[in-house]
Amino acid sequence: MTQCLHLVSSPFVFTLYLLEMITSGSEYLFQALDNKVFYKEVKILVPPSWNGSYDRARRETYSKANVIINLPHPAFGDDPYTKQMKGCGEESEYTHFTPDFLLNDGLLDAYGPRGRVFVHEWAHLRWGVYDEYNEKEPFYFSATQEVQATRCTREITGQLLERINGNTLSCRNNVQSGLPTKECQFFPDREQKTNASIMYMQSINSVTAFCHEGDHNAEAPNMQNQKCDNKATRTVIFQDSVDRDALQTLTPLQSSPPPPTFSVIQRQSKVVCLILDVSGSMQSYQRLQRLQQAAIIFLRDIVEEGAYVGIVKFSDSASIVSGLIKIDGDASRQSLISKLPQSASGSTNMCNGLRRGFEVLQQDDKNTVGDEVIFLTDGQATDNVQICLPLAVDSGAIINTLAFGPSASNVLRTMANLTDGKFQVANDNITSNELVDAFSSFTMSDGDPIKQTVQLVSTGRVTHDWFNGTVPIDRTVGNSSTFTIIYERRAPTVYIQTPSGSVYDQTRMTHNAATKTLTLNIPGTAEPGDWRYSFLNTESSAQAMTLTVTSRAARNDVPPVTVKAQMSQLTSDGSKPMVVFAEVSQNYNPVLGARVMATLQSDTGHSENLHLLDNGAGADDSKDDGIYSRYFTKLKTGKYSLKVQVSDQGEAVKILPSRYSGALYIPGYIVDGQAQLNPEKPPVNVQSADVGSFTRTVTGESFVVSVPPGVTPPNFPPNKITDLSAEIQEDTVLLNWTAPGEEMDEGTAASYEIRWSEHLEMLLNNFSNANLVNTSALQPQEAGSAEHYFFLPGVTIQNGTTLFFTIQSNNNETKSALSNIAQATNFVPTPRPPAISNPGLNLTAIVVSVCVVTIVACVIAAVTTWAMKRKKTIRV
Repeated sequence: MTQCLHLVSSPFVFTLYLLEMITSGSEYLFQALDNKVFYKEVKILVPPSWNGSYDRARRETYSKANVIINLPHPAFGDDPYTKQMKGCGEESEYTHFTPDFLLNDGLLDAYGPRGRVFVHEWAHLRWGVYDEYNEKEPFYFSATQEVQATRCTREITGQLLERINGNTLSCRNNVQSGLPTKECQFFPDREQKTNASIMYMQSINSVTAFCHEGDHNAEAPNMQNQKCDNKATRTVIFQDSVDRDALQTLTPLQSSPPPPTFSVIQRQSKVVCLILDVSGSMQSYQRLQRLQQAAIIFLRDIVEEGAYVGIVKFSDSASIVSGLIKIDGDASRQSLISKLPQSASGSTNMCNGLRRGFEVLQQDDKNTVGDEVIFLTDGQATDNVQICLPLAVDSGAIINTLAFGPSASNVLRTMANLTDGKFQVANDNITSNELVDAFSSFTMSDGDPIKQTVQLVSTGRVTHDWFNGTVPIDRTVGNSSTFTIIYERRAPTVYIQTPSGSVYDQTRMTHNAATKTLTLNIPGTAEPGDWRYSFLNTESSAQAMTLTVTSRAARNDVPPVTVKAQMSQLTSDGSKPMVVFAEVSQNYNPVLGARVMATLQSDTGHSENLHLLDNGAGADDSKDDGIYSRYFTKLKTGKYSLKVQVSDQGEAVKILPSRYSGALYIPGYIVDGQAQLNPEKPPVNVQSADVGSFTRTVTGESFVVSVPPGVTPPNFPPNKITDLSAEIQEDTVLLNWTAPGEEMDEGTAASYEIRWSEHLEMLLNNFSNANLVNTSALQPQEAGSAEHYFFLPGVTIQNGTTLFFTIQSNNNETKSALSNIAQATNFVPTPRPPAISNPGLNLTAIVVSVCVVTIVACVIAAVTTWAMKRKKTIRV
C-alpha cells in the first residue's frame, strides 16, 4: 500500500519518528491481516517553508494526503483521529496526528505504541470501519442483565473505577438508569488472554487482531455496530471494503515483509499555465468574452502572491501569449490580464496547445514536474489527442481541464483523471456564472487557509430594472475584498452600501467596457456586516447581470469560515444514488445550523437543487459534524457542475463537536490487581467564535453520469434509517428516528414495518419471524422529520428486561435496508442495583460509597471550576 503524508511543523526529528511509526505499523498490520498486507511506499510531503534538500513533489498535494500532521484540532487536543463521512466500508477523508503525539513519549501508555495507533487509524481511513468503544455510552445493560463496558470483545477484562484527586474508588451507579455514573471509567487489565480488538484498545499488548464474528460483541452500543449492521470489523474489511477482492485472494507471505520505502518531497513555487482555446467556435455565444471575464477574476483575485503564471492560446496552431510572470502585486496581475486573447478563429488542435504549455512551464527550471495547467476548450479536438496523452501523463504536471459548453471533448475528463487534476464543466448561460466559478475552484492549497481567496457570493439574474441583494462580510474575512459585476450589453447604475451607510457608485469602480465588467476593490479591511447592493438596468429591455464577491482572511491568527464540496464519486452509471457533501468549518471546527443549498447542472439542461442537511440521517453519516449531505437520485446522462451556496440563517453557531473516529485515550491499567494511572487527559476549552452573519459559495469538481442506452435508472428505495433509538417507559416502548423519503431522503415513505425481539440474533438473521408491531395508525412524515411512536409490546416487561428493535420502510415498490438495531433495558430503581461485570469488584462498596464520594465530588467540582476560570481558553 502506498500512502502520502503532509507535515506541518518542524523538520528532521519528525521524519525519524514517522519512519519508526509507519515501519512498526507495517509489521503490526502484517500480523493483523494474516501476513497479507503491509506498507510498501510512503511519501512525506513537507511544507514549502521548510529549508532543506527534498525531492520534488510530482502530483502529491496537501488536499490529496492520506495522513496530515498538523497543529491540534481545537476540540480534540492530541487525540489521533480520522475524518469519516461516507459510511461503513467506504474510504475516509484523512487521518490527523499532532506533532506532540509524534514526539511526546509520555502519551505512549495512554494510546499505545505509535505504530499500533497508526494501524487503528488506517483501518478507519482505508476500510471504513468504526470504533468499538463509545465515550457517550461507555456502559450498557447486556441481554443477561449485566452492566458491561462498551467494548469488543467482551473477553477484555478490567475494573470500573472513578478517578478522584489522583486516587481511584469503586464506581457509583446512577439511581435512575442503573448504569455507572459519568465519572466511571473502564480500566483494562494490562495482561489479557484475547488478541482482539485493534479498533477497541490497540494499546493492550496481547491485541494483534481485528474483531471477527466469533468474538464480536454485536450488542455493544458502539459506532461499529450502529454503522455497519452489527458486523465485526474484520468482516467489513474482508467483505465490504475497497480491498475486499484482494484480501480474499492474496496468499500469505512466508517471510517477514520488507520495510516501507520512504521519500521526503516538497512542492516548489506554484507554477501555472493557462492553455486557452481560441478556435472559431469560441466566437459563438460570447464565449471568448466569457473566458476573458473569468480569467480576469482568476488572475486578479484568485491566484496567490508568489505564484508564476503564463498563458498559451491554441487553435490550428499554438502560441505563447505570456511567458511565466511572478505574481508580485497588482502590476504583475494587470500585465497578464492585458495579454489575454482578444480574437478567435480556426480549428481545435489540443496537442499543439499542450506542447506549448509545457514549454512555458519549463521556463523557470526546465521542468514541468509538479506544475499546473488549466486547459480550457469548448469543442471536439480536430487532432488525435491520444497521441499526446502519454506526454501529458509523463510530464508530471497536474492538468486541470475545463469543458466550456455542451460540445467540449470527453477526453478532458480522461486527461484530468490521468494527471490528478480537476475536471470542470461550465455552460454558456451568463447568469449561472459557471465559468467564473470553475476558474475560482482551481486553487492549490498548502493547507494554510489564511492565504486562500474565499468566494462569498456568485449570483446572476436577468432583469428589466433592479438587481438587489445583500452580501454579509463576516469577521473572519475582509482583506482584498472585491465586488465584480458582469453585464450583458450596457453597464448598469451601481450602488453598494457599507454596513455603516457609506455608498460606492460606479464612479469609484473600474469599468472595462471591452469585457463588460465593473470592479470595486475595497481598500484595507472591509467593514464587517451587511453590504447592500442595487444595480439598475439602464437598457430598455431586460439584460443579464452577475455579481461575484471574493475576500481573504481579515487577520493572520483567525482562519476564515471555509466550505469544501464534493460528490461521493465522480462517475455513475445511474444504478446507485450519489451523495453530495459540503463541509462547513472554521479552523477544523464545524459550523452548525447553516443553510446549505447545492445546485447540480448538466450540460444537457438537467438541473437539481438539493437542501443539504447535517442531521445524522439519510445520506448524512454523523449529526453536527459540519458535513452537510444529501442523496442525488434523479440521475440522467450528462456532465454535471456542482455549486454549493451556504448562509448562516441568522443562528449558525459552533459548538464542541462530537469526537471523530480515533484511538481511545486509556485512563490507566490494572496491574496485579492495582490501578496504574496514566496522566489525566488535558482538558480542552473551546469557545464559539462570533463570526457574524456569513455567506459562502464554492464549486466542487464536476462529475459524469452515463446511463447505458435503453436503461431506465431504478426507483430507489427509502434510505436506511440509521438513528433509531428506543426507550422503555413502564410497559410501553417509545421509538424515535428520522423519517426516510420515498426515494432515499426525498419525499415521503409509504409505510413502516417495525419488529422487535428479546434476542438480537433474531433481528439480525431472521427479521421476518421477529415480533411485528401494529403500525396501522402510523403515517410516515416527510423525509427529515422527527418520528416518535409508542406501542405496547404485548409481553410482561420486568425489571432488567432488554428488548431489541429495528425498522424497514417501503415506498410500495421497494423496501429499504433494515435500520440500525436499537436496544432498551427496563430499569426500576431498587435498593440494590444490577450487578456490574467487574472482576473482584465489591458491589456493596458501590452502594455504600455513593454518599461518601458525593461529598468529595462536590469539593472537587468547586475547585475545578475555580481553576478552570484561571486557565487561558482556546479561541477559534
